[in-house]
Amino acid sequence: VEVIDARIPVSSRNPIIDELVRNKKRIIILNKSDLSDSEANQEWEQYFRKRGSQVLTMNCMKGGGAAQLLKLLSRLQDEKNAGQVRQRPYRLMIVGVPNVGKSSLINRLTGKKSAQTGDRPGVTKGKQWLNLPGNMQLLDTPGILWPKFEDPKAGLNLAFCGSIKDEILDVATLALELIAVLQNG
Repeated sequence: VEVIDARIPVSSRNPIIDELVRNKKRIIILNKSDLSDSEANQEWEQYFRKRGSQVLTMNCMKGGGAAQLLKLLSRLQDEKNAGQVRQRPYRLMIVGVPNVGKSSLINRLTGKKSAQTGDRPGVTKGKQWLNLPGNMQLLDTPGILWPKFEDPKAGLNLAFCGSIKDEILDVATLALELIAVLQNG
């Protein structure tokens, strides 16, 4: 399950994940969809579906879309276990860049505060396995940025949305950059 920020869907995708995931089934969560344009959300859903991914728009903080995701995961688990004598746990991993809502999603899925959340990147420090209802297991991973941004706009977008630590960038300069982007919008 790849969680991306619906406000910056291209910038909030780590390109390394495509390489790592390859032939695995992928569900893309357009999180924070309540903060982005609903028409744009629909266009991004179509874009990712055309590329073979399952897609859901969600608001992980308030739980919007969690029931849909659990239903989809249950269906995928049934497909995987079809014809098997021994029903194995369905194992999934939550991935994405920092501060896109991975921990909020995990807390919604587990129904409790299994993962610490915060309005800054780097809250999740290590990996942990969690149990979900219906014999599913979930691996929580910290957000990972790639080493070099090919497009400087992607780095700025991530910084604007809080995915890059304030200590790395000068906040005042970043604020001026955001004002310039909004003026040219």
